[in-house]
Amino acid sequence: MFFKGASSKTIPYWLYLLILFPGVLIASFNFSYDAEVRKLIAFNLAGPVCLGISALYCYYKKIKIEDLQRVLLMILMPLIAQMVYLYFHTPSMDDVKISLSGNYAATGGFGPNQISTVLGMGCFLIATRLFTIRNKLINLIDVILLILMGYRAVITFSRGGIFTALASIVAFLIFFYYKQDSKKLEGSNLRIISMVAIFTVVWLFSSFETRGLIGNRYTNKDAAGVLKEDITTGRAELIETELTAFYKHPLLGIGVGKGIEYREENLGIVIASHNEISRLLAEHGVLGIFALAILLFVPIIFWFKFKNNYFFLAFVAFWFLTINHSAMRIAMPAFVYGLALLYITDEKKDPVHRKRLAG
Repeated sequence: MFFKGASSKTIPYWLYLLILFPGVLIASFNFSYDAEVRKLIAFNLAGPVCLGISALYCYYKKIKIEDLQRVLLMILMPLIAQMVYLYFHTPSMDDVKISLSGNYAATGGFGPNQISTVLGMGCFLIATRLFTIRNKLINLIDVILLILMGYRAVITFSRGGIFTALASIVAFLIFFYYKQDSKKLEGSNLRIISMVAIFTVVWLFSSFETRGLIGNRYTNKDAAGVLKEDITTGRAELIETELTAFYKHPLLGIGVGKGIEYREENLGIVIASHNEISRLLAEHGVLGIFALAILLFVPIIFWFKFKNNYFFLAFVAFWFLTINHSAMRIAMPAFVYGLALLYITDEKKDPVHRKRLAG
């Protein structure tokens, strides 16, 4: 981007980045005296800025489908490495204390929400390879990896990453079917049945290993099997406080990073936002609405114009669902959003024509 610049069509994303910065000025006036201003602003602004840069780079950038597959493989490799590490670090559920609110022990001490998100992404990428790569040996390896990664994702006891992965797979299949000819559909149907069987095996094994507690987690019950009142595990209350902040400060919001202090003042708890949409509204006000509109409508317009990327809906779904349960605490959803903006080409090399030498 530094040497070649960005496309002239990226103006909406430059505008999006500009929209974020008035919130920094508002925050500098609203923070309490003892607040770590730089740290709070950086924590809350790093993700949205990362998304903006990713969008600037990827928007309208041409890439062949083969090269996109290589990019997705490069995303998958470190996720496999993360999964392998977890197997070595926590070899058996018998060795860990299970927590129904997110299992830190089973995620190597890392945040269950974030590990669930990245492993969910891994499951999504492996599942798509079962449809886009027709090679028996590779498919067999991918099936084994899908079982192993699916199990590690489920036993994090964090539901967001699992639901996001399943929704992204369905979104991918919708557009993949749309692009397929009738001859390939039969093989795809068989692969869908096989994938459902794989997920069933993963769930049954996870239930056995967790002594049925994983079922309680997904049906919103406690360890004793009693149904909980709040299925959102407190997220609804966090969203409510942020919408209240937006209602009271609709023009420019309460400022970037101020949401943590605002919840401490109103709820008596210190906790970061779990929802990027309500955070945008609370901390940026009306400008947050404009930022969200850019992020939602620009990709949709782009898709309807070209319709050449059958990963599009899956990438957008992954980004949108992730920022709704985990905000933007990791860079992955920002990068995946950028991938949805790539222009997929199906260029075939032209045959080389040589002039015949005159005899």
